[in-house]
Amino acid sequence: MSFISDYREDVKSFLEHDPAASSAFEVVTLYPGFKALRSHRKANWFFRHNMKLIARAISQRCAHKTGIEIHPGATIGRRVCIDHGTGIVIGETTEVGNDCIIYQGVTLGGTGKDTGKRHPTIGNGVLVGAGAKVLGPINIGNNVKIAAGAVVVKDVEDNSTVVGVPGRIVRIDGEKVDDLDQIHLPDPVMNAIRDNAILISDLSKRIEKLEEKENESI
Repeated sequence: MSFISDYREDVKSFLEHDPAASSAFEVVTLYPGFKALRSHRKANWFFRHNMKLIARAISQRCAHKTGIEIHPGATIGRRVCIDHGTGIVIGETTEVGNDCIIYQGVTLGGTGKDTGKRHPTIGNGVLVGAGAKVLGPINIGNNVKIAAGAVVVKDVEDNSTVVGVPGRIVRIDGEKVDDLDQIHLPDPVMNAIRDNAILISDLSKRIEKLEEKENESI
């Protein structure tokens, strides 16, 4: 893919995923997420050609200007959108697929114990909500939705949603989840608690009726 077409794809991705973006000119000149991604592509080129000091200098300058720290060794796919982006940290061996959305405060990092491949691999079409942490050399499948604030330390299958701390996984079963909605995601634990509360209430009413009948018969 040529530089021009790649550049246009990045701009189009931001326009499609951020309703606040009013024009391509605004994205190119004012969006820190867009600037961070373009800067990373340059830094990654130097990193892959064994000019790591230059690569680190580019990435650190970008981190200082945008608040988004992407290690030059990280692999970032096409049409990735970083929305806002302040506080994002992406580690050296992280791999991010195509058509992903990453919100502010996200960490794609290591656990501190691993060596070699020590950061996550993110599939295609993944949404990582604000403040979420994905840690260690784990695999996140395609079309996964990670809710805001979730902490993920285990592999996640395709077409799943992850919520909570630590992350709990629930399959979506083909239901489309709005990429811009990080809040209204299914929580299987809360659903189970709600179901149990309804059951307990029903049992309590039945016990009360049985007690009333027993008192009447005395």
